[in-house]
Amino acid sequence: MKPIGTPLSPSATRVMLLGSGELGKEVLIALQRLGVETIAVDRYDHAPGQQVAHHGRTITMSDPVALRTLIEAERPDLVVPEIEAIATPVLEALEAEGVVRVIPTARAARLTMDREGIRRLAAETLGLPTSPYRFCDSLAELQAAIDQAIGYPCIVKPVMSSSGKGQSKIDAAADVQSAWDHAMAGGRVGPGRVIVEGFIDFDYEITLLTVRALGAQGEVQTHFCEPIGHVQVSGDYVESWQPQPMQPAALARSRAIASAVTDNLGGQGLFGVELFVKGDQVWFSEVSPRPHDTGMVTMITQWQNEFELHARAILGLPVDTTLKSPGASAVIYGRVDATGIVFDGVADALRVPHSEVRLFGKPESFVKRRMGVALVHDADVERARVQAKLAASKVKPRRA
Repeated sequence: MKPIGTPLSPSATRVMLLGSGELGKEVLIALQRLGVETIAVDRYDHAPGQQVAHHGRTITMSDPVALRTLIEAERPDLVVPEIEAIATPVLEALEAEGVVRVIPTARAARLTMDREGIRRLAAETLGLPTSPYRFCDSLAELQAAIDQAIGYPCIVKPVMSSSGKGQSKIDAAADVQSAWDHAMAGGRVGPGRVIVEGFIDFDYEITLLTVRALGAQGEVQTHFCEPIGHVQVSGDYVESWQPQPMQPAALARSRAIASAVTDNLGGQGLFGVELFVKGDQVWFSEVSPRPHDTGMVTMITQWQNEFELHARAILGLPVDTTLKSPGASAVIYGRVDATGIVFDGVADALRVPHSEVRLFGKPESFVKRRMGVALVHDADVERARVQAKLAASKVKPRRA
């Protein structure tokens, strides 16, 4: 990586984020603190990241012509995918042509943008333990897969979606049709293919933030944050905490699985590796080659949060994954379908001891849209969880 220049000058180090929601916004802030000129791209105007970046651009990122045209016009030093719905073949072509460097690599972006690519890599290429699974292109195929291989209960997800969209649990045959319809509605790039997974009776699930960063001699080194526990409802994160207590053997196995996946994907940056844990057994679930929503808790628990770690790693700078304090996060939902909402109760939330609130600035609210997060640090992680949920409950979104 060339030396960091001065923003808005010929020497500028220019980084383009593809996807500028609440996670991208924090990455952009971290990059700007390091003197980087930032370009925030999203599918709608005034996305959270566009509100803080040097430049905001609005395109359909799954449109290969629009994506190539924008990258060739802007000529960033780095392109950082922050969502799944991107025309990744364009990124692979531009990387091969030497036009731009993709984070962590264009191949990693392609493999992880759909569940099929990453599941086949983990289970079939790397031989890692996963839940049993099948891929299906129709309702009939889904029913046959459940009847012949997977059984009940099981989980159905679109192969391309994010934040739990389109995901549901099936407990009996009566649920199959509605699960299929929900998956078709929730896919990122329209109707298509689903994955059906056998249900694992796990004790808890974690996100293991894994950072590939350059060492003093220019070699890639792998660093781990303390494990993050989380609760998801219909695949969507609602609270997280750090650290999640783990048996040493389970933690060692989790790190081995995360290393195997991220070493194969390559490149530099932070990866969110999701794992199921039961006793000392660990199963791979998913990986995102970018900051993870459950990792928002690191904004109050770590000396360098996940966004700062990602920014440092992609720029070739040293990283520090040290825990500062145990803590927890809880989601603040929109509660109403409206544009330009207002938030009551922020002061009440901040009166909760050791609390912080982040409001994302999304221009449009939905009842179940994530509009903010409450954060609490405390020496007792269970107390932090209680207090984070209390702080989140104090914030009352409403129509203006």
